[in-house]
Amino acid sequence: MLEGLRKAFTNLIEHFSTTQLSDKDVHQILDEFKLELAANDVSMEAADRISELIDEKLRSLRVPRFSDRYSMIRQIMIEVLSSVIIEISPEILFMAIKAKKLSNAGPYVILFVGPNGGGKTTTVVKIANLFKKEGLKPMIACSDTFRAAAIEQLKALAEKIGVKTVSQEYGSDPAAVAVDAINSARAGGFHVVLIDTAGRTEVDKNLLEEMRKIKRVTMPDSVIYVGDSLAGNVAVEQARQFHSYVGIDYVVLTKFDSDTRGGSAISICHAIGKPIIFIGTGQGLDDLLPFTKEFLINRLFA
Repeated sequence: MLEGLRKAFTNLIEHFSTTQLSDKDVHQILDEFKLELAANDVSMEAADRISELIDEKLRSLRVPRFSDRYSMIRQIMIEVLSSVIIEISPEILFMAIKAKKLSNAGPYVILFVGPNGGGKTTTVVKIANLFKKEGLKPMIACSDTFRAAAIEQLKALAEKIGVKTVSQEYGSDPAAVAVDAINSARAGGFHVVLIDTAGRTEVDKNLLEEMRKIKRVTMPDSVIYVGDSLAGNVAVEQARQFHSYVGIDYVVLTKFDSDTRGGSAISICHAIGKPIIFIGTGQGLDDLLPFTKEFLINRLFA
């Protein structure tokens, strides 16, 4: 996991810490470094920005006599990555839900968006499970009325954790299902509604317009984009499109337990300027971790 990115940064540190280099050498090494980042699913825009920041910091670096140059350059790499990756604690979300609960303003509504096959439905249930553990009462809206067996899958998973679902027939208006769930939650004293929506293998205009309609009708408090960390730059472009249509507040990256290159985490943050809140680490309903910069950085510079 992350072996390619780790090697790219390690090689760069060694280049800059063991040899006095000319400006031409530095630019050549950084150009090669950018290609290595791109090969590990870092978008070219993000790779350019990372290289630019490294170049700036190296130019201002002053190494005192007898100092550990390797450690100082390694710290520069860590600082640069930390400035590009955006994180947020799930506590912020929990506190927002609890604040709305105390205000008696109705349930906190979260709209989940993302392409098909990224693990969105399972992620919805995982997060509902977390809410239950926080003492909250969640409800799930089965607004994916397009994909075959989507409603049955969601209901079966929700039943495992004891969370109520609201659904209609396949082909029903997804926005109507979501509104029905919000009204039911308000009447039943539920604290949070999680709206699962349809995805497609490729993001298309009809899907994006459907998401826009659901958002307009339900007026969610937060929008969470669920992306597949194995999808590389495809996930970045998908996140960018969803963000332009509905506005993303938080990102969840799934399948982080697989042999992921890791670049998606860096690239999505840079592309849409929004934080990663969770990463999926398996198929189990407890396999969800709060994302931190340290999680990624420690695996690259351990």
